Amino acid sequence: MRNFIRLLFFCILISSLSVKGQEVAILKYQGGGDWYANPTALPNLIKFCNNNIGTTLSSKPETVEVGSSSIFQYPFIHMTGHGNVVFSEEDIENLRNYLLAGGFLHIDDNYGMKPYITREIKRLFPDSNLEELGADHPIFSNSYRFVQGLPKIHEHDGQRPQAFAITINNRIVLLFTSESDLGDGWEDPTVHNDSAEIREKALKMGANIITYVFKS
Repeated sequence: MRNFIRLLFFCILISSLSVKGQEVAILKYQGGGDWYANPTALPNLIKFCNNNIGTTLSSKPETVEVGSSSIFQYPFIHMTGHGNVVFSEEDIENLRNYLLAGGFLHIDDNYGMKPYITREIKRLFPDSNLEELGADHPIFSNSYRFVQGLPKIHEHDGQRPQAFAITINNRIVLLFTSESDLGDGWEDPTVHNDSAEIREKALKMGANIITYVFKS
């Protein structure tokens, strides 16, 4: 029965792709964390990708809730924040079905999110572990080359940037970027006063993630 449900969701996702084209969304979640952080980040990444890697992403990202069937309309969902994250059992089931049906979730820790989101990821995939991606993974070289893997955008605790993934049937379904702050680098330049070089590095890495989702 579960396999039938996932097949049904897969068909919905594929149907949405043909009708809505390339669209992305921001994930709204419960728990008190600021899911709405970095409001200019995703629009700027979309613009960069459309201008540089040939995507046709809708210029305005939508907002979807974890437990909503609307998530199946978007092959790429972005999640960020600084604090607590809580998924209900219904959220867990819905998000798991979305990911197993072909969806992709990018979680970018905006600093302070890690202990909470890793707890929820374990609930989401209790039999799988987050595994760090090596610098030789295609996601670091498909459009732009990052020889050292995930780039460092903002410094917080002196720790190296890491990209972790849940991989199902040789496909990344969930990407968790930590100690990098990609989303901050995607924001308008006046928000963090980042240099053009730093912003370009963040946007290029974001473009690699988009390439992995839409062109792999």
